Amino acid sequence: MTALFTAPSVDEIIAKLGAQSTCDAGLTQDPWHFDTTTPSYGPGASMLDRLPANAPRQQVLPDEYRKASDEELQQRISDAKQRLGSKLLILGHFYQRDEIIKHADFVGDSFQLAKNATERPDADHIVFCGVHFMAETAKVLCPDKKVLIPCPEAGCSLAESCDEKDFAAFKAKYPGHTVVSYVNTTVGVKALTDICCTSSNALKVVQSIPADRPIIFAPDRNLGGYIKKLTGRENIVLWDGACHVHEEFSLEKLLQLKKEHPAAKVVVHPECRAYIIEVADFVGSTAAILDYCGRSGADEFIVVTESGILAEMKRRYPDKTFIPAPPDDETCGCNNCKYMKMVTLENICECLEREAPEIVLDEEVRRKAERSILNMINIK
Repeated sequence: MTALFTAPSVDEIIAKLGAQSTCDAGLTQDPWHFDTTTPSYGPGASMLDRLPANAPRQQVLPDEYRKASDEELQQRISDAKQRLGSKLLILGHFYQRDEIIKHADFVGDSFQLAKNATERPDADHIVFCGVHFMAETAKVLCPDKKVLIPCPEAGCSLAESCDEKDFAAFKAKYPGHTVVSYVNTTVGVKALTDICCTSSNALKVVQSIPADRPIIFAPDRNLGGYIKKLTGRENIVLWDGACHVHEEFSLEKLLQLKKEHPAAKVVVHPECRAYIIEVADFVGSTAAILDYCGRSGADEFIVVTESGILAEMKRRYPDKTFIPAPPDDETCGCNNCKYMKMVTLENICECLEREAPEIVLDEEVRRKAERSILNMINIK
């Protein structure tokens, strides 16, 4: 008689990994240990994912940081902040863990933080607690400031889905097209772009372009497809890229959550697949979702974006309930950006004390990228 295979329960998997819950923000291993064993991908929820071929590998930090306690690291970070005073500006993305956010001067989405960097002329040291393209964008807008990134290996699956050379070849196939690129791109792709956009203003940007002028939209096929549907424009060519977080949400599990919480409003980021967007009560950027949850009379929300935003939601609206939508991955009940979780107290402390690693850009590329961003800002 053949024995039946019983799949381990979620609780058994959590216990095996050593986490406290499916939404535990703590790392089950230090991020620099992941590539020393079976190739895997980041310290987030889906730790069994295969490591993408082009993903950077995080370097081992010196022992003085790896072996320091959280209390010591927190104190050393505070000491560095006091030493640098008003010369220092720390930016923290919404998707960072609380232990990181507590040290940030500004908390927000990627482009808002880059703009925040321009609003503090006295600060000549900017530490961007986020992923690589975000720090690049800050450097594009603040060329005379030292922009530091605690973990330069923290990339972005969406940005890395659009290689600069490949995109240049793609663009050459469509002469006469206006290139609109999401800010979640490398500086090289921004330099090939006519107008940048964010998830909150993508519709406005596309509508600013004459209807008879064809468009290349990059790199997110889901956001581009959503804008194409809203505008009814058939002359939009989409680059085939996507964000691994927003691609992984399970429609089946989302529909089950709706049954279990019939009064809950479903809030969805437009980087999600079309079939996820179809069941949304509200579709918008991270900032727009936060605003909607505050304005809505609902008390319960199913959140279909990176689960790190839940902490900010709970801070702003403590009397409301926020439920993370699960991915297809059976090992977790939430969906984390594995790159974002590569930023740790250890590498922030090293970054502040050594004032490195620094973002350095080719000036010609920077100026071209800046033009595409300013073209977006100047749209009325």
